[in-house]
Amino acid sequence: MDIAIVNYGSTEPRVVSSAATWISGTGEEPIQMSKILQGIRVLDFGRYIAGPYCATLLGDMGAEVIRIEKVDGSEDRYLSPVTENGDGALFLQLARNKRSMTLNPMKPEGREIVKKLVATADVVVANLPPDTLRAMGLDYDSLCAVKPDIILTMISAFGRGGPYENRVGFDGLGQAMSGCMYLTGTPEQPVRAWGPWVDFGTASLSAFGTMAALYERAKTGKGQIVEGSLFNTALTIMNGTLIEQHAIQRDRVASLNRAQTAAPADTFRTRDGWVLVQSIGGPLFKRWADLMGEDHWLDDPRFKDDISRGDYGHLISERLARWCAERTSEEVLAAMEAARLPAGPVMSPQEVLEDPHIAARGIFQATEYPGLERPAPLMKTPVELSETPGEIRQRPPMLGEHTNRIMRELGYGEEDIDALRSKRVI
Repeated sequence: MDIAIVNYGSTEPRVVSSAATWISGTGEEPIQMSKILQGIRVLDFGRYIAGPYCATLLGDMGAEVIRIEKVDGSEDRYLSPVTENGDGALFLQLARNKRSMTLNPMKPEGREIVKKLVATADVVVANLPPDTLRAMGLDYDSLCAVKPDIILTMISAFGRGGPYENRVGFDGLGQAMSGCMYLTGTPEQPVRAWGPWVDFGTASLSAFGTMAALYERAKTGKGQIVEGSLFNTALTIMNGTLIEQHAIQRDRVASLNRAQTAAPADTFRTRDGWVLVQSIGGPLFKRWADLMGEDHWLDDPRFKDDISRGDYGHLISERLARWCAERTSEEVLAAMEAARLPAGPVMSPQEVLEDPHIAARGIFQATEYPGLERPAPLMKTPVELSETPGEIRQRPPMLGEHTNRIMRELGYGEEDIDALRSKRVI
């Protein structure tokens, strides 16, 4: 059956393939498929990206995820607002497959509700400082007192132990303190990446750790702490550069978009835009020299291997820059493809939404949400399993949309719920 998806350069949906589905605005689960984590309940106390996206990935794989928010909504709900209620773009990405419950765990009645929730849960996800976890009854000892086999996935800026233990931080600190910002941009201007890769990397690694802990619990019956940190993630990604520095004190400095360990690898202006070319290895360098029609590059000892080509990469970039400047982006990319050289356009967000490969593969899932004029393009589970794929089963929830239902599941009556709401406990 063909199912409509949206071409985001147009207001009209078009039929492409069954790879993409529409998710209705009901907040319910219209589709049932095989779910790896079916029967697992996750309490998501996360904020912003690292904690919430960890829980999102678990939800994609079938876990039931309850997002616990402040009574008036947590701050991350309202970043980059796109709806009439102020719900943000990032929230829409990270809150699919979740039920929303408002709760103030700092009040005594709220602490009791936390205990009842924990008693029903398998995993608690929280990227909160240790003191806050203790105050909310979410530290591991408190959780184990309620549910001995609980898994606590805790995410922090710098991890426990060491002089930075109690520092708070966001994605940018990981980029800045790992060496990445120093080597991005220019020596005069370090640059932070727009995309929060440290946050999303930490979320993904934390989800990996959580699933490993669930696998271990299935064998031994024991829970444990899964700990991720922004600093660990950033250092992991920068580790090769740090090993090089330790071994030979290379003391690299930023070179904007030009790579330093191979060439040609840089961004180049064309007659009507920008392209990125990324070449690694001798065979690709020969293809580039053939494309230029200049064999002398292959005989020059300065370009004998990747590292030397990186050392003299400015010369290779200068040559390719002149070649690209004489052509349109389409002409450059067609020539690169014919030569089998990796290259692609530098695309704006709107151009990404209009990309034909994305449309053909159904990479985004058009998802309705109250207050949006048209469905939002939610990125599907980025890792694809052939037999038990992750799926977006329900739209992101409205604030507190499921509070009453969850409270009833915990044994609270309507009068109790009304009383707790009047006290702003829920």
